[in-house]
Amino acid sequence: MDTAKFSELTNRAWSVADLLRGDYKQSDYGKVILPFTVLRRLECVLEPTREQVRETYEQRKNENIDLERFLRRASGHRFYNISKYTLKQIAGDPSQCARHLQAYIGAFSPNAREVLEKYEFAQQIKKLDGANLLYLVVGRFADLDLRPEVVDNHLMGYVFEDLIRKFAEASNETAGEHFTPREVIKLMVNLLLAPDHDVLSQPGTVREILDPACGTGGMLSIAEEYIREHNKFANVKVYGQELNPESWAICRSDLMIKDQDPDNIVHGNSFTNDGHKGKTFHYMLANPPFGVDWKKYKSEVEWEHENLGFNGRFGAGLPRSSDGSLLFLQHMISKMRPVDRDGCRIAIVFNGSPLFTGAAGSGESEIRRWILEKDWLEAIVALPDQLFYNTGISTYFWILTNRKDPDHRGKVILLDAREHWAKMRKSLGDKRKYITDEQISELTQLYGEALQVAADPEHPLHGKVKVFRNEDFGYRRITVERPLKLRFEITEATLDAIRDSAKLAKHVDTDAMADALKPLVGKTWSKKLDAYDALRAAMAEAGVLWPSKQPFLKELRDIIGVRDPEGEVQLKKGEPEPDPDLRDYENVPLDEDIHEYLRREVLPHVPDAWIDETKTKIGYEIPFTRHFYVYQPPRPLAEIDAELKALEAEIQTLLSEVTE
Repeated sequence: MDTAKFSELTNRAWSVADLLRGDYKQSDYGKVILPFTVLRRLECVLEPTREQVRETYEQRKNENIDLERFLRRASGHRFYNISKYTLKQIAGDPSQCARHLQAYIGAFSPNAREVLEKYEFAQQIKKLDGANLLYLVVGRFADLDLRPEVVDNHLMGYVFEDLIRKFAEASNETAGEHFTPREVIKLMVNLLLAPDHDVLSQPGTVREILDPACGTGGMLSIAEEYIREHNKFANVKVYGQELNPESWAICRSDLMIKDQDPDNIVHGNSFTNDGHKGKTFHYMLANPPFGVDWKKYKSEVEWEHENLGFNGRFGAGLPRSSDGSLLFLQHMISKMRPVDRDGCRIAIVFNGSPLFTGAAGSGESEIRRWILEKDWLEAIVALPDQLFYNTGISTYFWILTNRKDPDHRGKVILLDAREHWAKMRKSLGDKRKYITDEQISELTQLYGEALQVAADPEHPLHGKVKVFRNEDFGYRRITVERPLKLRFEITEATLDAIRDSAKLAKHVDTDAMADALKPLVGKTWSKKLDAYDALRAAMAEAGVLWPSKQPFLKELRDIIGVRDPEGEVQLKKGEPEPDPDLRDYENVPLDEDIHEYLRREVLPHVPDAWIDETKTKIGYEIPFTRHFYVYQPPRPLAEIDAELKALEAEIQTLLSEVTE
């Protein structure tokens, strides 16, 4: 890259900020500079065929033909402009600048015009015109030479990305919504693509990449850049989808500037309006919003889950509606290129929640189970906290593939990169740390050698890598029951409960029953049948009929029964009835016998316990932090005591200085 030319172009575009200062907030400079940069680049690209397009339009505008197709062919690009104006001409007439500029924009092809509309460019034109700045800004950009023979697509992409980054960093409150830190993307792309280095270097390589939450397109740009660095003749096609209209416009602009197909970037919600339905990809990567709420789309997502199952995108399960992270991942998995057509690799950024949220049988657990049992999860990489602009929480890369090499099959790598960071000289929002180029290189190498490092206790980074079998993350959630043991008694509270029982009232006059049982207050029985005999006799003596129906007996037992460890075991169909208050749950590793676990871990403490096997569920979770936990012994008491005494002495000294 021509770094001198790069600096010249970005500085000239950025210099427009001097004109905007005072009339625009710094965080809004991008609303003017980005669309004008796009507009000028499109004008320069179309300049050689401008007259040919005009002639084609004049000759064929009244014919009953697909005029769009002819105009694209005349322009030699996927977009065109039929206006007689240029930016230089528009800047030369300050009094008509706004009107002519609007006409000029309206003369673009629909795909280019749609991008400028998403920037809300008409509003910016009106605002600039009202501040008497429009002709100055137009003139500044009209003098910017962005012809392809001077600034190739590669350099133009760098310039545009740099402008995006400048505006994101200038607006801390919105940077996290539109901008993933470049070094995070670079590491992510390295881990996604590095294992395919040899394949990507081959002549005639064709690779298609998708980001279903593409934002401004940073991940797609760096992935494309990585492939072209290894093979400048590679045919790389990027695709994306984005919900935020301004971010979509920026990403689409980037593709137009690089002469890629802008129609590959779709505006809309990936969950409800799949913009790339039926298409598969070689690579996918995404940084979806953390904890995105999908309640607004719940009916559509649930319909697809229930009616299409695995023929749709969400067959494995649905996470809780407050966090759609695992919906994004399922959406991506549905677009994996089959193994017999080169297969696919996926990288996605998550917070910690998708690792463990949800008990056995829940949507989250079932999704993890599906991924692990299919042997798609290659690795999880823990990143430092405070890496992102809008959150300081810890984050993780999930790397998935449907074409693991033989050494990786049936295994998952956990890589701890939480200590690989450097402190920023100046914080940007919540971002206080970054990953250096040297650390990116070290982590990329470590990832590639993970299996060897994990097997070598002498390796200096051995403690940062662990390798597990897929089934190591699975468990059986068993329900441990204990028998319900009761003694039986009549108290004043018991009589009140009888009077208030709506269930007993269906079978007997509860007031009459309570009055009949009043002579038994203070009585206790160790066996249920003895209690029933006594209560039946008391009611008969008072002339109150004793119902023999089972619902009556069940409700009565629950009222007069009192839990007692030495009480009578209650039976149900000849078997001990479980006590819900004593019910417990245990997670047993998949490769361990649940009955052996019960004998070893439970029965020594509660000998009458048993497993209700009808309630056993299989679950999967990935307790990353637990696997890398290192016990830190507490400091000696003497050391703590000495520190407290030193602090007390310091406080006394400070107080004495104040009182003097």
